[in-house]
Amino acid sequence: MCGIIGYIGDKNAVPIMIEGLKRLEYRGYDSAGVAFIQDSNVIFQKTAGKIAALENLIKEKDYFTTLGIGHTRWATHGEPTDINAHPHLDCTGKIAVVHNGIIENYSSLKKFLMKKGHKFVTETDTEILAHLIEDQYEGDILEAVRAALTQVEGTYGIAVICKDNPDRIIAARNGSPLVIGRGNGENFVASDVAAILRHTNQVVYLADQEIAEITLNNFTVSTLDKLHVSPKIQEISWSLDMIEKGGYPHFMLKEIMEQPTTLRNAIRGRLDFAAGTARLNGLNLQYKQLNKIDRIIISACGTSWHAALIGEYLIEEYARIPVEVEYASEFRYRSPIINPGTIVFVISQSGETIDTLASLREAKRRGACCLGICNVVGSTIARETDGGVYIHAGPEIGVASTKAFTSQITVLSLITILLSRMRNMSFEKGEELIRALQTVPDLVASVLQKNDEIKKIAEKYAGMNNFLYLGRGVNFPVALEGALKLKEISYIHAEGYPAAEMKHGPIALIDENMPVVVIAPQDSVYDKILSNIQEIKARKGNVIAIATEGDTHVASMVDDVIYIPKTNDFVLPLLTIIPLQILAYHIAVLRGCDVDQPRNLAKSVTVE
Repeated sequence: MCGIIGYIGDKNAVPIMIEGLKRLEYRGYDSAGVAFIQDSNVIFQKTAGKIAALENLIKEKDYFTTLGIGHTRWATHGEPTDINAHPHLDCTGKIAVVHNGIIENYSSLKKFLMKKGHKFVTETDTEILAHLIEDQYEGDILEAVRAALTQVEGTYGIAVICKDNPDRIIAARNGSPLVIGRGNGENFVASDVAAILRHTNQVVYLADQEIAEITLNNFTVSTLDKLHVSPKIQEISWSLDMIEKGGYPHFMLKEIMEQPTTLRNAIRGRLDFAAGTARLNGLNLQYKQLNKIDRIIISACGTSWHAALIGEYLIEEYARIPVEVEYASEFRYRSPIINPGTIVFVISQSGETIDTLASLREAKRRGACCLGICNVVGSTIARETDGGVYIHAGPEIGVASTKAFTSQITVLSLITILLSRMRNMSFEKGEELIRALQTVPDLVASVLQKNDEIKKIAEKYAGMNNFLYLGRGVNFPVALEGALKLKEISYIHAEGYPAAEMKHGPIALIDENMPVVVIAPQDSVYDKILSNIQEIKARKGNVIAIATEGDTHVASMVDDVIYIPKTNDFVLPLLTIIPLQILAYHIAVLRGCDVDQPRNLAKSVTVE
């Protein structure tokens, strides 16, 4: 969600901070600002709106500083106004703070500080931190921040500067991601490696309850309880090209088109043809442990939740293990039952989703073995799970997830094969499934070639304000994801339903102004989905069908058809979702929407 960038070195920090903030725009934000020390004073500039507005605000100023902090804010407490934008200052104007997260006890802290004479000028919870640090400050900004944070309840990733300590940035984290970048004669702090990747690929991920003092040539890390921490330097494998558009008009389109490559990355080295199974050493479980699994819980949010539903269909059908898919935001509040044979998987692209992280910690408290499926190496979920599988999708910048979704499905397919072969699946069947998975990247590439064809269909329906998406079996979650993509980026109201449930309510909405997208490949429920199409057409609904190549029968029944290659039912969702991603993209562009940064949304949701 919100973004943080901090710099200390011998270069001008202002353009470095602006560049870093621009690379964090994809996270979602509604205001931006910077604070820095120049001529022994804390100077700040901030404004509601886009980073371009902040740039315009400072471009005529002759600023040069070698230390500063910047922020993009996604409003929680207080509207997105100039005054509520970060950074926030204390009463003296010597301490500046940027903050991601939510201070849950801000109300009581504010009353406490007001009684001591502190004056507040914003509606934010973050301003509390500046005043609380001021209240504890006795000349050492590190110890003032440490003392202040011991009084705070909630989540935070913060960066702090003080004019009396102009040679250091203080950073701390609890529940909101923060990374330190090690440069050559310069150091960085950021909420996301994308902000600093141009300058360094050597990073340290702060853990919860850790605080760092960052200087020109060094940084030290300790806990809030003053225990020294030996930070582990990690090397980021992403290149700068991977976080740039590469000639595409939007990151979302680039990431849709990258899927043949990302799918190959997800399966590379993981298909064991000799044994007809999958190889997933990252799970860190022995054969006996895997064989004792008698129930699986998958916890996730949003698009990852839809991938989890597909995993449920696959694992139950092929491995015959009961699976429950939980909204991570609800999981820890409903006293879940976890037995000795239960394995909990958590899925998150960023590895920092706060609800998913909370469900992981609740499962661990209840004694579960917890495994992660995530994209970001070194993320909190990657560190806190007992094992897991990286999806290797590379950085996903577009807020609406595309390539991460298909990579998550691919990993769940690999897990399905592994568990199935350990139980009841024959070598021949296992080999069939891994060969089907191996063909998927090329099949996806062939669907992507229909981009122009799908754009023409988008032109026909871009003016509509309601859509219904229908699917059966494993394609029901695909319908949910297709509807989510459309509503996320085009602001069209769209709902996904199991096709058979249409007649239990949604059919009342169907008329000539309600396009219906029906996922209708020639699979085991093909005849049933044809009946649903007939029900829609009888009520004058317009139908866009996703169908198997060569199926002229379904084409004769619908208004528009998008063909996908014939393939094994096991991997169908990896093909049926592609046209829905492209359709949503083109409709959103035609409606003039900001595809990469849809309103009110954030890429990494780090607040509850």
